[in-house]
Amino acid sequence: MAKDYYGILGLEKGASEAEMKKAYRKLARKYHPDVSDEPDAEERLQEVNVAFEVLMDPDKRAIVDAGGDPHDRSAGAGAAGGNFMGFEDIVDAFFGGSMGGFGGRRGPRSRTRPGNDALIRLDLSLDELAFGTESDITVETAVLCDECTGSGSETGEVKTCTTCGGNGQVQVVQNTIIGQMRSVRPCSACSGYGSLIADPCSKCGGEGRVRSRRKITVKIPSGIEDGMRIRLSGEGEVGPGGGPAGDLYVEVHEKPHEVFTRDGPDLHCRVRVPMTQAALGTKLNVHTLDEEVEVEVPPGTQPDTVKKIRGKGIPKLRGTGTRGDLYVELDVRTPTKLDGEQEEILRNLATLRDEEIKEVKSGSGFFARMRDAFHGHQ
Repeated sequence: MAKDYYGILGLEKGASEAEMKKAYRKLARKYHPDVSDEPDAEERLQEVNVAFEVLMDPDKRAIVDAGGDPHDRSAGAGAAGGNFMGFEDIVDAFFGGSMGGFGGRRGPRSRTRPGNDALIRLDLSLDELAFGTESDITVETAVLCDECTGSGSETGEVKTCTTCGGNGQVQVVQNTIIGQMRSVRPCSACSGYGSLIADPCSKCGGEGRVRSRRKITVKIPSGIEDGMRIRLSGEGEVGPGGGPAGDLYVEVHEKPHEVFTRDGPDLHCRVRVPMTQAALGTKLNVHTLDEEVEVEVPPGTQPDTVKKIRGKGIPKLRGTGTRGDLYVELDVRTPTKLDGEQEEILRNLATLRDEEIKEVKSGSGFFARMRDAFHGHQ
């Protein structure tokens, strides 16, 4: 029974070339082993590749449309007779079809193949990642040749290869001690295509594509995080023979910010608070990413106290309309240098609070105290 190549790609008979390319790209991404969790992904991808190759080849597609299968080996069997297996069939059975008679092979490969994906890095500021932006990037990829529109030919003339007769492969016979062995190899004259471009395009050399630098505007959504990728469909490498282009992935990276650090949608920062203000209480003006807010420091605030300001972080991704929070860590600083008057004020404060202050002598560290204790017992 003939295989349903249209059904494999999810298409109806008579689908256009553009519809086939679109369906192939969708299924190739779905079943790619690097992204698919399905246990039979590799087999499904191989099946999709074969179906796309058959339907993109006019001769093979004609066989399919007529109800046949260009890969059906039984079609070449005939009156030679029933279940009889010749030497070539026995070799095929042992070697998985890699050898044997010339007639049941894959046929010529298509000149049109899908292009690869491309990846580019984009460095952005915290503000740009937080609120979104548009950025112009320059990429260098393979694009469709505008001279031959992907055909690879100057005039569009393609001739059938006389070496392989259009099959894309040739039969090689070798004499061995057990007799003749036949194998099938890609035709070296046409590189397995089954046809030759009579007048290759002077611009692309028959590839159907050329490398070109171009500018693309990328829309950066608000709330995107460091290391995330944005996919631009069809902006990657154009395939050989003008095949469908892959995708372009833009990987964003966050530049360090001089004030804030980020934790998902939340922001963190440290604000210095003098000891006297922490003790007496005060109000601080703190700059967020987009405005200035007032933070209350209650009397008796201790070092490393964290104040949470709701909704002043980064907008959450995918348009939820909500924002993360801003966490302000209060860095209470003790003065390191005091003049005589300031020192006297602090001593009076300690006296009022019944706090004992011991004199700190020079060299009063751990080893100095050990030395004093040792000498005290002499």
